Amino acid sequence: MDIRRAGERSAGGDPESGIVSRHAFSFGSHYDPDNLRFGALIACNEERLAPGAGFDEHPHSHTEIVTWVVEGELTHRDSTGRESVVRPGDVQHLSAAAGVRHVERNDGDTPLTFLQMWLTPLTPGGTPAYTVTRALTTPYPVPAAGATLHVLRLTPGERAALPDAPLRYLHVVRGDLRLDTRTLGPGDSARITGTQAVEARARTATDVLLWEMTA
Repeated sequence: MDIRRAGERSAGGDPESGIVSRHAFSFGSHYDPDNLRFGALIACNEERLAPGAGFDEHPHSHTEIVTWVVEGELTHRDSTGRESVVRPGDVQHLSAAAGVRHVERNDGDTPLTFLQMWLTPLTPGGTPAYTVTRALTTPYPVPAAGATLHVLRLTPGERAALPDAPLRYLHVVRGDLRLDTRTLGPGDSARITGTQAVEARARTATDVLLWEMTA
């Protein structure tokens, strides 16, 4: 089990423009050849946008982009004509496929925080697709990447066995928990290789994003 602390995440974004980013993997101008990916996962970015701030139109291709809003509202527009507002508890999934352009902004009047995760597809290309699942309560499969996202909302003292999978990536959104003998807090993550049994126990009210991946 490889524990990565919140303080180890690389800084990005443009704070003067109201964008503060923290990256779990090699990303943008921060290149780390020893931290390019874990399984299909190539990015897990914590983004904080001030009211009115955002990412102008930019392209993506051959990437499955999954977004979880923590607080605030995320406005999405893309080159296929889709537009939506994503709120806390919703999961947004943009399959960039052969190529798509999009805009992501905080058009609200309160701060926005979201986690955005990028996964490499098993087969590149195809037609772009976009979905928003409101108030996710069940595991969210991303078959194009051989992965499934779980959202764990644990009460103080609650225990949860992590699903068995060859690769598991756990990110603490809020709260703190014990993962076997290790304590994790907000922004901390764990990369787990192998199908050994692993139990999480919440010390406080805790929200966790967990990816299970085949490879």
